[in-house]
Amino acid sequence: MPMTPGRELRLVRSAGATLVELIITIVIISIAIAGVVGAFSVIAGRSADPLNQTRAIAIAQLYMDEIIARKYDENTPPGGTPKQNGCSIVTEESARSGYDDVDDYNAIAGESPRNADGLALAGTAYNGFTVSVAITCAGTEIGLANEDGKRVDITITDPSSQSYLFSGYRANF
Repeated sequence: MPMTPGRELRLVRSAGATLVELIITIVIISIAIAGVVGAFSVIAGRSADPLNQTRAIAIAQLYMDEIIARKYDENTPPGGTPKQNGCSIVTEESARSGYDDVDDYNAIAGESPRNADGLALAGTAYNGFTVSVAITCAGTEIGLANEDGKRVDITITDPSSQSYLFSGYRANF
């Protein structure tokens, strides 16, 4: 196009973004924020799991130490010899403070954590936890005659209803 005298060609550059560009940017940022918030909600929902697991282990260790330290059977003499023949699971005592042999703990089902005297554990750290104990004759599982071993299964359930199973053995010696 020929230039006529007195007319100048001006190029006008626009500074800024169009409405379409702004809308696309907002949509992309919204998707990114939704992904980040979703990840944080999953992480926040699981933040109590390790704490509950640690507390469940502490409760199970408390119970397992107490149970394994008891006599094999009601009729087992002090020192364990001569050993008691046979394997029976009978809860003779009615109160936790009287539990004196492994079998007695078979009566614990869904109770709040307690110490050896039957008193609730101090503080609020263990509120909402429950304990169940099952004793079975299981000597063959550890290479003994079936009547010479008992398996102790302790199930701890945390406040979120997650269950943890811990097992140990008490031999008849």
